[in-house]
Amino acid sequence: MGNDNVVFGIDVSSRKSHVCEMIGQDNVIKRYEISNDQIGFNILLNNLRIFAQKPEIIFEATGVYSERLQSFLDAYHFSYCRLNPLKAKQQLMRFRVNKTDKHDAYSLANSQYIFHRRPEYRIAPTYKKLKSLGHYYDQLTHDLIISKNRLHRILQESFPDIEQLFATPKGENYWQCIIKFPHPELVKTAGLDNITKRLMTLKRVGHHRANYLAQRLLDLANITYASVPVDFPQVAQARDYAQRLITLTSKRKEIVTQMVTMARQLKHDNLSLLTSVPRISNTTAVLLLGTLGDIRRFRNPNALNAFVGVDLRHYESGQFTAADHISKRGNAMARKILYRTIGQMVSASYYHQSHIADYYAQKKKSSQSRNSKKIAIAAVHKLIRTIYHLIIYGQKYDYQFANHD
Repeated sequence: MGNDNVVFGIDVSSRKSHVCEMIGQDNVIKRYEISNDQIGFNILLNNLRIFAQKPEIIFEATGVYSERLQSFLDAYHFSYCRLNPLKAKQQLMRFRVNKTDKHDAYSLANSQYIFHRRPEYRIAPTYKKLKSLGHYYDQLTHDLIISKNRLHRILQESFPDIEQLFATPKGENYWQCIIKFPHPELVKTAGLDNITKRLMTLKRVGHHRANYLAQRLLDLANITYASVPVDFPQVAQARDYAQRLITLTSKRKEIVTQMVTMARQLKHDNLSLLTSVPRISNTTAVLLLGTLGDIRRFRNPNALNAFVGVDLRHYESGQFTAADHISKRGNAMARKILYRTIGQMVSASYYHQSHIADYYAQKKKSSQSRNSKKIAIAAVHKLIRTIYHLIIYGQKYDYQFANHD
């Protein structure tokens, strides 16, 4: 970047943005304010088009508010640098003598002549869709956990022992049983034959299985003690939460199906490369593609580590040296997915061998500490390097090769 390059610093707020145009450090062309709508963006577009060479544009990521500006710049094929808020705070500290939106736009523009930041990698629309669906999937998962907890609390009043009907109190058939029989009195008055007929409407439940479940329900209804009568609101609430869980689970499956279809339309077959790693399912693979985006844009595995937020931070001052720890400044959702994947790999390592699970077991065996979190993070590092290698070289996972390497 030359000192005569034009830079647009844009400080984005919820309804308006402040723009500072500069040509050379400390040389302001003009400052102005725009609204974050079609009218304001048209003003910005006209000012951008004045210059023969496309200006460098820099702004700070402010969640959903900066998404509108980013979408506008993408539509008109302008390159830009979107700063992480934490990174922006660190880099602009020397410029922010006074903290105002107007001054922040100046600081953003002026700092570009010092840091010479590279333009943002332009994400393909398919990756943007995968990212959006991945966030929706995560929100539904959060809602699912909340609804499960609420259903459990309600059942402690209306029908506590129904949770013993199945080996694990979850799944569509279990929730359908709650919808049909949320209170022991409803079981007692229905009778064995009627209960059996109603349970035969469940998925993959024949007469023999339905009869067994009906008898089990009657036994549970006879020993349980409900703290509320059958006509209390808790009974209707139990049905409502059970139906909500069925709806949320179905919606999550639909989203995964959508994401798998999209992933198969990508230029590179990243989906099959990721699912070749033991215990990485279609669901895990598409969620990783949504959170990590195009892995080929990273220069090396360390850059991918930093993006995820598992890069190590070292602090040393005088004679004091702190224990190394991960930065946690990257993508929290990607960290969560990768961390859980390690758990799945380890638990299924007997049937699904991987060099990552072997590494975890070896470290666990030799470790004197009972804390396995650090070992899991080290395994995440290894998994990231593996994923990066498979994607970059277009290779499917091979345990023998990985173990030898």
